[in-house]
Amino acid sequence: QVQLVESGGGLVQPGGSLRLSCAASGISFRIYNMAWYRQAPGKQRELVAGISTTGITNYADSVKGRSIISRDSATVFLQMSRLIPDDTATYYCNAKILGTGYWGQGTQVTVSS
Repeated sequence: QVQLVESGGGLVQPGGSLRLSCAASGISFRIYNMAWYRQAPGKQRELVAGISTTGITNYADSVKGRSIISRDSATVFLQMSRLIPDDTATYYCNAKILGTGYWGQGTQVTVSS
């Protein structure tokens, strides 16, 4: 059974930092491209950052320079800094290979003073 379990979300003040984690099980993690998406209320889900099996990364313009995506043997991380209220959303982990993809249940990030 495939499981992607996100953690690390919470309430943070503007300008603060968070590190999100996504632990994967039930898949051969190393052959999956991994990504973080987010969805704010009333908005479409959008890509935040992705990391390939070889470590190539890409970022949405909105988080470029403020976020770092990384991975180890079974977990993908998203380090976010200089958070702003517009970063408030539910953050989802995604694992993808060819036409197959899996999603986690999401972790809420709220940026507010």
